[in-house]
Amino acid sequence: MKISSIFESKTHTFSFEFFPPKDEIAAVDFGVNVGQLMKLAPDFVSVTYGAGGSNRERNFTLVDYLQNKTGLTVMAHYTCTGASKREALDDIARLKSLNIENLMLLRGDPPKGMSGFAPHPDGFGHASELIEAVRAKFGNVFAVGAGCYPEKHPEAPDPATDILRLKDKIDAGTDFLITQLFFDNEVYFNFVGRLRDAGISCRVIPGIIPVASRSQIERFSKLSGTRIPESLTDKIASAGNDAKRVARIGTEFAIEQCRSLMNGGVPGIHFYTLNKSGATVEIFETLRKPANSQNL
Repeated sequence: MKISSIFESKTHTFSFEFFPPKDEIAAVDFGVNVGQLMKLAPDFVSVTYGAGGSNRERNFTLVDYLQNKTGLTVMAHYTCTGASKREALDDIARLKSLNIENLMLLRGDPPKGMSGFAPHPDGFGHASELIEAVRAKFGNVFAVGAGCYPEKHPEAPDPATDILRLKDKIDAGTDFLITQLFFDNEVYFNFVGRLRDAGISCRVIPGIIPVASRSQIERFSKLSGTRIPESLTDKIASAGNDAKRVARIGTEFAIEQCRSLMNGGVPGIHFYTLNKSGATVEIFETLRKPANSQNL
Protein backbone atom coordinates (compact mmCIF):
# COMPACT_ATOMS: atom_id res chain seq x y z
CA MET A 1 0.00 0.00 0.00
CA LYS A 2 1.15 3.53 -0.73
CA ILE A 3 1.91 5.62 2.34
CA SER A 4 -0.07 8.43 0.74
CA SER A 5 -3.12 6.13 0.78
CA ILE A 6 -2.52 5.37 4.47
CA PHE A 7 -2.59 9.13 5.10
CA GLU A 8 -6.07 9.31 3.58
CA SER A 9 -7.48 7.07 6.33
CA LYS A 10 -5.20 7.91 9.25
CA THR A 11 -4.67 11.28 10.87
CA HIS A 12 -1.64 9.92 12.75
CA THR A 13 0.86 7.23 11.78
CA PHE A 14 3.79 5.62 13.48
CA SER A 15 6.69 4.02 11.68
CA PHE A 16 10.15 2.55 12.19
CA GLU A 17 13.45 2.87 10.35
CA PHE A 18 15.86 -0.05 9.95
CA PHE A 19 19.20 -0.52 8.23
CA PRO A 20 20.45 -3.74 6.60
CA PRO A 21 22.47 -5.89 9.05
CA LYS A 22 26.17 -5.99 8.19
CA ASP A 23 26.87 -9.67 8.97
CA GLU A 24 25.29 -12.94 10.09
CA ILE A 25 25.41 -12.15 13.80
CA ALA A 26 23.85 -8.74 13.24
CA ALA A 27 21.20 -10.45 11.10
CA VAL A 28 20.18 -12.66 14.03
CA ASP A 29 19.86 -9.64 16.32
CA PHE A 30 17.97 -7.82 13.60
CA GLY A 31 15.47 -10.66 13.25
CA VAL A 32 14.78 -10.69 16.98
CA ASN A 33 14.30 -6.94 17.14
CA VAL A 34 12.15 -6.72 14.02
CA GLY A 35 9.96 -9.46 15.46
CA GLN A 36 9.38 -7.39 18.58
CA LEU A 37 8.63 -4.26 16.60
CA MET A 38 6.26 -6.04 14.20
CA LYS A 39 4.03 -6.84 17.16
CA LEU A 40 3.34 -3.11 17.39
CA ALA A 41 1.84 -3.17 13.87
CA PRO A 42 3.56 -0.08 12.45
CA ASP A 43 1.87 1.76 9.61
CA PHE A 44 5.06 1.46 7.58
CA VAL A 45 8.79 0.81 7.95
CA SER A 46 11.74 2.28 6.09
CA VAL A 47 15.05 0.71 5.13
CA THR A 48 18.14 2.88 4.74
CA TYR A 49 20.61 2.90 1.87
CA GLY A 50 24.34 3.06 2.69
CA ALA A 51 26.61 5.93 1.76
CA GLY A 52 27.80 5.47 -1.78
CA GLY A 53 25.44 2.54 -2.18
CA SER A 54 27.73 0.55 0.12
CA ASN A 55 24.97 -1.84 1.19
CA ARG A 56 23.03 -1.81 -2.07
CA GLU A 57 22.43 -5.55 -2.40
CA ARG A 58 21.67 -5.97 1.30
CA ASN A 59 19.19 -3.14 0.96
CA PHE A 60 17.36 -4.79 -1.93
CA THR A 61 17.37 -8.16 -0.17
CA LEU A 62 15.95 -6.69 3.02
CA VAL A 63 13.22 -4.60 1.40
CA ASP A 64 12.21 -7.64 -0.66
CA TYR A 65 11.93 -9.77 2.47
CA LEU A 66 10.09 -7.19 4.57
CA GLN A 67 7.70 -6.23 1.77
CA ASN A 68 6.93 -9.67 0.39
CA LYS A 69 7.41 -12.06 3.32
CA THR A 70 6.25 -10.18 6.40
CA GLY A 71 3.31 -8.16 5.10
CA LEU A 72 4.81 -4.85 6.23
CA THR A 73 4.40 -1.71 4.14
CA VAL A 74 7.99 -0.84 3.22
CA MET A 75 9.55 2.43 2.14
CA ALA A 76 12.93 1.93 0.47
CA HIS A 77 15.55 4.65 0.82
CA TYR A 78 17.53 5.50 -2.29
CA THR A 79 20.30 8.07 -2.67
CA CYS A 80 22.01 9.87 -5.52
CA THR A 81 25.45 8.76 -4.37
CA GLY A 82 27.59 6.41 -6.42
CA ALA A 83 25.30 5.79 -9.40
CA SER A 84 24.77 7.29 -12.83
CA LYS A 85 21.33 8.56 -13.72
CA ARG A 86 20.66 5.45 -15.77
CA GLU A 87 21.83 3.14 -12.99
CA ALA A 88 19.70 4.98 -10.46
CA LEU A 89 16.55 4.67 -12.56
CA ASP A 90 17.34 1.00 -13.23
CA ASP A 91 17.56 0.48 -9.47
CA ILE A 92 14.21 2.21 -8.98
CA ALA A 93 12.74 -0.09 -11.64
CA ARG A 94 14.12 -3.04 -9.70
CA LEU A 95 12.44 -1.80 -6.53
CA LYS A 96 9.19 -1.53 -8.48
CA SER A 97 9.59 -5.16 -9.56
CA LEU A 98 9.86 -6.08 -5.86
CA ASN A 99 6.40 -4.57 -5.28
CA ILE A 100 7.81 -1.54 -3.49
CA GLU A 101 5.36 1.35 -3.71
CA ASN A 102 7.10 3.82 -1.38
CA LEU A 103 10.44 5.58 -1.74
CA MET A 104 12.50 7.91 0.42
CA LEU A 105 14.62 9.76 -2.13
CA LEU A 106 17.71 11.51 -0.78
CA ARG A 107 20.91 13.08 -2.01
CA GLY A 108 22.87 10.93 0.42
CA ASP A 109 25.89 11.42 2.65
CA PRO A 110 29.47 11.32 1.39
CA PRO A 111 31.05 7.85 1.31
CA LYS A 112 33.20 6.96 4.29
CA GLY A 113 36.50 8.80 4.18
CA MET A 114 35.21 11.70 2.06
CA SER A 115 34.59 15.11 3.58
CA GLY A 116 32.04 16.36 1.07
CA PHE A 117 29.41 15.11 -1.34
CA ALA A 118 30.66 14.46 -4.87
CA PRO A 119 28.03 13.31 -7.38
CA HIS A 120 28.71 10.59 -9.93
CA PRO A 121 30.03 12.21 -13.15
CA ASP A 122 26.76 11.28 -14.86
CA GLY A 123 24.62 11.23 -11.74
CA PHE A 124 22.13 13.37 -9.87
CA GLY A 125 23.55 16.14 -7.73
CA HIS A 126 20.48 16.86 -5.63
CA ALA A 127 17.53 14.95 -4.23
CA SER A 128 15.16 17.21 -6.17
CA GLU A 129 16.75 16.06 -9.44
CA LEU A 130 16.35 12.40 -8.49
CA ILE A 131 12.72 12.94 -7.44
CA GLU A 132 11.93 14.77 -10.69
CA ALA A 133 13.50 11.99 -12.78
CA VAL A 134 11.62 9.26 -10.89
CA ARG A 135 8.33 11.08 -11.40
CA ALA A 136 9.08 11.62 -15.09
CA LYS A 137 9.82 7.93 -15.67
CA PHE A 138 7.38 6.24 -13.28
CA GLY A 139 4.60 8.79 -12.83
CA ASN A 140 2.59 8.16 -9.68
CA VAL A 141 3.63 4.53 -9.25
CA PHE A 142 5.37 5.47 -5.98
CA ALA A 143 4.56 7.54 -2.94
CA VAL A 144 7.67 9.66 -2.48
CA GLY A 145 9.08 10.94 0.78
CA ALA A 146 12.02 13.27 1.32
CA GLY A 147 14.13 14.33 4.26
CA CYS A 148 14.30 17.68 6.01
CA TYR A 149 16.28 19.31 8.80
CA PRO A 150 14.27 21.31 11.37
CA GLU A 151 17.49 23.11 12.35
CA LYS A 152 18.64 23.64 8.74
CA HIS A 153 20.66 21.33 6.54
CA PRO A 154 24.30 21.57 7.67
CA GLU A 155 25.36 22.69 4.19
CA ALA A 156 22.66 25.33 3.71
CA PRO A 157 23.92 28.92 4.17
CA ASP A 158 20.79 29.99 6.04
CA PRO A 159 17.28 28.73 6.96
CA ALA A 160 15.58 30.67 4.15
CA THR A 161 17.75 29.01 1.49
CA ASP A 162 17.19 25.63 3.10
CA ILE A 163 13.42 26.03 2.77
CA LEU A 164 13.78 27.08 -0.86
CA ARG A 165 15.65 23.82 -1.52
CA LEU A 166 12.86 21.91 0.24
CA LYS A 167 10.36 23.69 -2.00
CA ASP A 168 12.33 22.33 -4.97
CA LYS A 169 11.78 18.80 -3.64
CA ILE A 170 8.06 19.39 -3.19
CA ASP A 171 7.69 20.89 -6.66
CA ALA A 172 9.58 17.90 -8.10
CA GLY A 173 6.97 15.50 -6.73
CA THR A 174 7.51 14.83 -3.01
CA ASP A 175 4.40 13.65 -1.15
CA PHE A 176 5.60 14.00 2.45
CA LEU A 177 8.62 14.88 4.57
CA ILE A 178 10.29 13.11 7.48
CA THR A 179 12.59 15.15 9.67
CA GLN A 180 16.06 14.42 10.86
CA LEU A 181 16.35 13.94 14.60
CA PHE A 182 15.84 16.86 16.97
CA PHE A 183 15.41 17.18 20.72
CA ASP A 184 13.63 20.54 21.11
CA ASN A 185 10.00 20.36 20.03
CA GLU A 186 9.74 24.11 19.56
CA VAL A 187 12.33 23.76 16.82
CA TYR A 188 10.01 21.34 14.99
CA PHE A 189 6.86 23.43 15.36
CA ASN A 190 8.63 26.64 14.32
CA PHE A 191 10.08 24.82 11.31
CA VAL A 192 6.66 23.55 10.21
CA GLY A 193 5.29 27.08 10.58
CA ARG A 194 7.97 28.39 8.22
CA LEU A 195 7.18 25.63 5.72
CA ARG A 196 3.50 26.56 5.75
CA ASP A 197 4.40 30.21 5.21
CA ALA A 198 6.43 29.09 2.18
CA GLY A 199 3.43 27.24 0.74
CA ILE A 200 4.57 23.72 1.68
CA SER A 201 1.45 21.95 2.95
CA CYS A 202 2.41 18.26 2.98
CA ARG A 203 2.76 16.12 6.10
CA VAL A 204 5.95 16.72 8.06
CA ILE A 205 6.53 13.66 10.23
CA PRO A 206 8.95 14.16 13.13
CA GLY A 207 11.84 11.70 13.33
CA ILE A 208 12.70 10.65 16.89
CA ILE A 209 15.66 8.72 18.25
CA PRO A 210 15.90 7.48 21.83
CA VAL A 211 19.37 8.31 23.13
CA ALA A 212 21.22 5.15 24.10
CA SER A 213 24.69 6.46 24.96
CA ARG A 214 26.72 9.62 25.47
CA SER A 215 28.86 8.96 22.38
CA GLN A 216 25.77 8.37 20.25
CA ILE A 217 24.16 11.70 21.04
CA GLU A 218 27.43 13.54 20.44
CA ARG A 219 27.95 11.80 17.08
CA PHE A 220 24.44 12.41 15.79
CA SER A 221 24.44 15.99 16.96
CA LYS A 222 27.67 16.62 15.06
CA LEU A 223 26.39 14.97 11.86
CA SER A 224 23.03 16.71 11.74
CA GLY A 225 23.77 19.99 13.48
CA THR A 226 21.16 19.22 16.12
CA ARG A 227 21.18 21.23 19.33
CA ILE A 228 20.83 19.26 22.54
CA PRO A 229 18.82 20.86 25.36
CA GLU A 230 20.73 21.54 28.56
CA SER A 231 18.09 19.61 30.48
CA LEU A 232 19.13 16.47 28.59
CA THR A 233 22.88 17.04 28.62
CA ASP A 234 22.82 17.79 32.36
CA LYS A 235 20.98 14.56 33.11
CA ILE A 236 23.34 12.54 30.93
CA ALA A 237 26.34 14.17 32.58
CA SER A 238 24.94 13.30 36.01
CA ALA A 239 24.84 9.63 34.98
CA GLY A 240 28.60 9.53 34.58
CA ASN A 241 29.73 6.19 33.15
CA ASP A 242 26.52 4.38 34.07
CA ALA A 243 25.46 3.21 30.58
CA LYS A 244 22.15 1.78 31.76
CA ARG A 245 21.21 5.03 33.46
CA VAL A 246 22.09 7.01 30.33
CA ALA A 247 19.84 4.73 28.26
CA ARG A 248 17.05 5.13 30.84
CA ILE A 249 17.39 8.92 30.69
CA GLY A 250 17.26 8.77 26.88
CA THR A 251 14.13 6.62 26.86
CA GLU A 252 12.31 8.79 29.39
CA PHE A 253 13.24 11.93 27.46
CA ALA A 254 11.92 10.41 24.22
CA ILE A 255 8.64 9.43 25.89
CA GLU A 256 8.03 12.97 27.10
CA GLN A 257 9.15 14.42 23.77
CA CYS A 258 6.69 12.21 21.86
CA ARG A 259 3.85 13.02 24.26
CA SER A 260 4.44 16.72 23.78
CA LEU A 261 4.61 16.35 20.00
CA MET A 262 1.37 14.41 19.85
CA ASN A 263 -0.37 16.88 22.12
CA GLY A 264 0.79 19.54 19.66
CA GLY A 265 -0.95 17.76 16.77
CA VAL A 266 1.87 16.12 14.82
CA PRO A 267 0.76 13.75 12.02
CA GLY A 268 2.76 10.83 13.40
CA ILE A 269 6.11 9.70 14.77
CA HIS A 270 8.94 8.05 12.82
CA PHE A 271 11.31 6.17 15.12
CA TYR A 272 14.97 5.80 14.21
CA THR A 273 15.37 2.40 15.86
CA LEU A 274 19.06 1.71 15.05
CA ASN A 275 17.85 -1.89 14.68
CA LYS A 276 17.14 -2.08 18.42
CA SER A 277 13.66 -2.82 19.71
CA GLY A 278 13.87 -2.31 23.47
CA ALA A 279 13.61 1.46 23.79
CA THR A 280 11.19 1.87 20.89
CA VAL A 281 8.86 -0.83 22.24
CA GLU A 282 8.87 0.77 25.68
CA ILE A 283 8.24 4.24 24.29
CA PHE A 284 5.35 3.10 22.15
CA GLU A 285 3.79 0.90 24.83
CA THR A 286 3.91 3.83 27.25
CA LEU A 287 2.38 6.23 24.74
CA ARG A 288 -0.51 3.94 23.86
CA LYS A 289 -1.73 3.51 27.43
CA PRO A 290 -5.40 4.54 27.76
CA ALA A 291 -4.68 8.14 28.71
CA ASN A 292 -2.83 8.65 25.43
CA SER A 293 -4.52 6.14 23.16
CA GLN A 294 -6.39 8.81 21.26
CA ASN A 295 -3.09 10.03 19.85
CA LEU A 296 -2.23 6.81 18.00
